[in-house]
Amino acid sequence: MATGETGFSDVVYDLISVQYHSLKAGHDYGQYVRDAENAGKKEIAEFFRTVMEQDSERAARCHQFLTELSGTKEAGPAVG
Repeated sequence: MATGETGFSDVVYDLISVQYHSLKAGHDYGQYVRDAENAGKKEIAEFFRTVMEQDSERAARCHQFLTELSGTKEAGPAVG
């Protein structure tokens, strides 16, 4: 597995990136839910809640994979 200038394997870097973006989006979606609720758009608010839940699950799955890779040579020297 290749390691870039960061010392992380490409796969670990990619998982961290997906996890970060999922968590960031989930945070932003909270505002979207409030906006939809304030506009009286319950169906849209529920859609945003669903999307937020999906991103939360995605971030948790990344965390699982990162935990499995932590301390292995596959992760690269930065996670060892």
